[in-house]
Amino acid sequence: MLWRRKTAEANEATLEPRLKSDLWVKALVRRLDVELMTAMVTRSGDSEAGAIYLKLNFLNGKCRVLNRIYGENGERLWSGATGDTPVDEARADDYLQRQITFDPDCWIVEIEDPNGTFSIDDLVA
Repeated sequence: MLWRRKTAEANEATLEPRLKSDLWVKALVRRLDVELMTAMVTRSGDSEAGAIYLKLNFLNGKCRVLNRIYGENGERLWSGATGDTPVDEARADDYLQRQITFDPDCWIVEIEDPNGTFSIDDLVA
């Protein structure tokens, strides 16, 4: 488990535990397997702290890419990296390729979600 500094409202530094990227990705794939959803690691990154991108593939030529960001109070959130609406798969792949150029240690997990049932809300950030 990694620790990262979290700035509290009173500007006091505190430490917050954070899962290693490889453990988080393995848990996600396992959880989706239990839910009978297909998830594939299409790019393995740094096992300790690589950025993680989720490519939601709706299997109709449309996709969304999600990435983890920090909120105003230091909390981890998920954001629509390619916007709030699905984009063409080629555009999603182009976005991910650019991210690999900037951060070769990143992880990419592709989730097949033809029915749009995947929910990011209950994932540990």
